[in-house]
Amino acid sequence: MTELISASGYIADARADVIVVGVHAGEDAPIIPASASGIDAAFDGRLAHSLAALDNTGSASALTRLPAPVELAAKLVFAVGLGDPEEIDDEVLRRAAGTAVRAAFGHESVAIVFEGDPAATAVGAALAAHRFEGYKTEGDDEGPPESISVYGASEEAVRRASILAESVALTKDWSDTPANLLRPPTFAIEIERAATDAGVEVEVLDAAELSAGGYGGVLAVGGGSSVEPRLVRLSYRSEAATKHVALVGKGITFDSGGISIKPAGGMWDMKGDMAGAAAVVGATIAAARLGLEVNVTCTVALAENMVSGTSYRPSDVITIRNGKTVEVLNTDAEGRLVLADALSRAVEDEPDAIYDVATLTGGQIIALGKRTMGLMGTDTETERVRRIGEEVGEHGWPMPFPEDIVKLMESPIADVAQCGTGLKRDAHMIQGGIFLSHFVPEEIPWAHLDIAGPADSDATYGYIAKGATGVPVRTLVALIEDFE
Repeated sequence: MTELISASGYIADARADVIVVGVHAGEDAPIIPASASGIDAAFDGRLAHSLAALDNTGSASALTRLPAPVELAAKLVFAVGLGDPEEIDDEVLRRAAGTAVRAAFGHESVAIVFEGDPAATAVGAALAAHRFEGYKTEGDDEGPPESISVYGASEEAVRRASILAESVALTKDWSDTPANLLRPPTFAIEIERAATDAGVEVEVLDAAELSAGGYGGVLAVGGGSSVEPRLVRLSYRSEAATKHVALVGKGITFDSGGISIKPAGGMWDMKGDMAGAAAVVGATIAAARLGLEVNVTCTVALAENMVSGTSYRPSDVITIRNGKTVEVLNTDAEGRLVLADALSRAVEDEPDAIYDVATLTGGQIIALGKRTMGLMGTDTETERVRRIGEEVGEHGWPMPFPEDIVKLMESPIADVAQCGTGLKRDAHMIQGGIFLSHFVPEEIPWAHLDIAGPADSDATYGYIAKGATGVPVRTLVALIEDFE
């Protein structure tokens, strides 16, 4: 794990392999800010000229590598564009820092200074300094830096950035792990180990306890697998807390679609169908390590949706933890069934708000793309998530519950249909949210975060690498902080 360091003084004096400075956008050449004046002096005042000659005029996240002048202890100087100085915000800084740190893989140490909030720079740098190690038998030397010094960042800012980044990294590593190595019982053990290390209480329910507790959704979905499902509960308590937040996550460690089997193309990506569970666990651990003065209870339902003679079927009627019955119409809409159980259990704790996270529907990607979460629930909480997500760089958009789609979810034989009757896929993302609303009383503030797209990235940009993203760990932590 890369060490993040709080640094002060002049960056020109930094003893690091790579010095990173931010430059602002100019018309023909970048503008060198005061924070980089010492570096500019080492280039005899010609840093802007050199960057312009290499087509870097300071646009956001544009990066140029230059050999360091002999006056500097560094080997290289990276100049990263921050764009228009009037439009710099925290996300610009996070992405610029991430771009620089990723470019510095293979070097041992980095020193970085940007104009703006150094806490945001620290978060972007820390998030980028992670790589999923994978399972190759031959490694390489292009790993992340051993240390990153962020000039101007306080010790507290560095501590917070490090904790956030470590929780995001944990979430990403779980989400990127192959499904044969992270089945429900194994995932439960991994969660218990990580949470216990953070001082969080853990309760794990096995199949017999799930049956005794009436968790019909988890048992139905997990019934086709050769391994049993689990439900894991984490409890973080602060003596100073006056509020209680509940987090709920979908943990389908692999989703074949069950009897309503998925097409073969892209099924490999279903190893990440537990990203919602990973994210809420990661956020709970971060809250504990940060010592937030809010009580947090986290409930995750872990199951493997497989095809066998014991799989649940379309036309089945199952009973959820809260006693409501569900008509099953599509076994590939399994996530909402395990979430219904987990939400029902979370409601029993009478929290001040509930946030559930799931890679729930392909409809989310169709409607909002790969980088924007679908938000559903009560107006207060969907707007809170939208606002806070915008602040931390994890964007979401609130969706309505139209009357005709609510009507579509009615069942002639059960309390609610699992999805649109007649297999209708109208407003598929919204159908998922409407279904879940049946398991949260109207008086409890609640938001459902559909992260089917944002949980995984097809490209590397800023502090985001290709693969699992760890979204929305930082949003969840900031939501918890909002209750302090």
